[in-house]
Amino acid sequence: MVNLKVIYFIMDKKAVREKIEFLTKEINTHNKNYYVDNSPTISDYEFDLLLQELIELEALYPDMILPDSPTQKVGSDLSNSNKLSFKQYPHKYPMLSLSNTYNINELKEFDERVKKLSAQPFSYNCELKFDGTGINLLYKNGVLVRALTRGDGNIGDDVLRNIKTIQSIPIQLNANYSFPSEFEIRGEVYMPYEAFDKLNAEREINEEPLFANPRNAAAGSLKMLDSNLVKQRELHCVLYHIISDSLKEEKQSDSLKDAKSWGLPVSEFSKECRDINEVLEYIDSWELKRKELPFPTDGIVVKVNQFAVQKSLGTTAKTPRWAVAYKFKPEQALTKLLSIDYQVGRTGAVTPVANLEPVQLSGTMVKRATLHNSDQMELLDIHIGDYVYIEKGGEIIPKITSVELKKRSTEVKPAQFPTECPICKTKLIRDEDQAKYFCPNNLKCPPQIEGRFIHFCSRKALNINLGEVAIHQMFEKGYINKLEDLYNLSDLQLLSLDKWKEKSVNNYKLSLEKSKQVPFNKVLYGLGIKFIGETTAKSLANKYLNIKNIAEATKEDLLATEDVGEALANSIKDYFSNRDNLDTIKILEEKGLQFKTKQQKPLSNELEGMTIMITGNYSIPRETMKQYIEAHGGKVGNSVTSSTTYLLAGDKAGESKIKKAEKLNIPIISEEEFYRIASPENNKENIHNNIYNQDINDTKKDDIDNNKELTLF
Repeated sequence: MVNLKVIYFIMDKKAVREKIEFLTKEINTHNKNYYVDNSPTISDYEFDLLLQELIELEALYPDMILPDSPTQKVGSDLSNSNKLSFKQYPHKYPMLSLSNTYNINELKEFDERVKKLSAQPFSYNCELKFDGTGINLLYKNGVLVRALTRGDGNIGDDVLRNIKTIQSIPIQLNANYSFPSEFEIRGEVYMPYEAFDKLNAEREINEEPLFANPRNAAAGSLKMLDSNLVKQRELHCVLYHIISDSLKEEKQSDSLKDAKSWGLPVSEFSKECRDINEVLEYIDSWELKRKELPFPTDGIVVKVNQFAVQKSLGTTAKTPRWAVAYKFKPEQALTKLLSIDYQVGRTGAVTPVANLEPVQLSGTMVKRATLHNSDQMELLDIHIGDYVYIEKGGEIIPKITSVELKKRSTEVKPAQFPTECPICKTKLIRDEDQAKYFCPNNLKCPPQIEGRFIHFCSRKALNINLGEVAIHQMFEKGYINKLEDLYNLSDLQLLSLDKWKEKSVNNYKLSLEKSKQVPFNKVLYGLGIKFIGETTAKSLANKYLNIKNIAEATKEDLLATEDVGEALANSIKDYFSNRDNLDTIKILEEKGLQFKTKQQKPLSNELEGMTIMITGNYSIPRETMKQYIEAHGGKVGNSVTSSTTYLLAGDKAGESKIKKAEKLNIPIISEEEFYRIASPENNKENIHNNIYNQDINDTKKDDIDNNKELTLF
């Protein structure tokens, strides 16, 4: 096995820095896909390998750790889109992540570390690792008053109204037992396989995108605005960790027994183990048994059982030292490759998708799997008729990982990636820096045209009430060809669509009117410009303020924008050089769509004229800190210069920025000092305490006095 540490030592510093920068950006992107978008693009196993590589590099070169390194923070499920829907509150106690391993020897090393650091005797409590989304419940005087998502570990979204739809979670605890007057209990909200299959079957009928796995379905359901719809998702919950200043029990296992007596849902599969050998026996027993469970699990959580020992071991900035997750390696299945379809996306990218003999894998029947691109097909040397291994690490959409050459027959045929578009027969092209082939006929290739409409109407873009089936019918009937056509359809045309009645027409028209209030960054995203994602659309909208400025920006200006690289800059220039695209924008603007950013009135002018450079980690997310500065009239700097007013240094602040600030005599201030400057009447402690305690009594009163609400769920 290759020793990565040896390779790292012989790499030059520039190569190491570039590798750390690449891994940091890559992992942060996957964190957003996982926690915020609920659309992971790689398996847990692949993600953990990337993270482990970054951890090893940072251990060897600690001076190169970046301020936004994912090793220094908990993944965040906070999203700006939810801020108007769910109130956000700080966790009274940070909600940390667990360190994990796929290696039994590393589990033994964990045991040795605990023995070395602890002078007291201890046992372990082993629990199944449910694969769902984290939740933190707050009970006061036996009443459920708050339910926070993990958020970024410090702040979470309050999804109480949705949590109340989960039947196993009591709004009021069993009064026959004694419990602390205030405590938090943490756990996992998950979706059983049966409910997941039912949900995806419904979405398939309605032509909605399918959820990749039960974990994403649970996370997405918990953030829905309509709690009645959440109730229909049949979510479940398991709770596993109580936090209180007045717990009477001394062990994790005993505290969970108490929680069960109070009426809280805890796992029936937990077990106290006297030593690491019993832990390993517990893991062995579940390696196969877990596949028979009706809900998703991806490992075993091993916790030091005694609270006193937990306290003595403490935590790092990101993980507790007294717990570790042993994760099962991705499950594989062997099946026959029957054929390959080549799908054309809205950007013209051609993706090979394998059709397989149906096979059971991770609780679901798999019939199709991605092959990614032509390079992957060549690497696998894949043939039609081959027997292939497929994998769903973490229940992700399956992919082919290898070919079983021992089962290859003489009748197989090499898989040939097409040279022409499978739909419009245009010759495919491939950019030098891209792995995919593209159909360049973007104005006339049917799936690309339909794909642009689907993207434009999606919830993350204009949120227009149209499904893929209706869009396909409109296109086939010749009703739509350019985006502006959506705003010119007659009632007669709409009523000619299958199953469309007067109500469908009215809902569609109402969504068109609402689309005129969608902010500029979402409209920009909805245009479907190649390589512009949600984040990049926000960066462009914030910098250029309107569509005209983006259209007239030079390539050099674009490259100076956050998140914009060479390929995207070229794509933007190409898009705005097309007359048809400019005409579409002009017509959509005339229809009332927002093509400029609405300027928000500052909350105050306390920071007016100040340029503040931020570095390190704060008690609030960095993006929130930037918004806070701008809301009070300040400007967020891109680097430390002579015009910088303050360097706001959080935990793990960048050493180079601090040195430069000292050299230029720029004042370096802490987060607490910053709050006193920006908002003199408040400080960090008051702000957090006010946020944490506000509405607690009102929430409690609502839950106790409003009998209708108590009986609804």
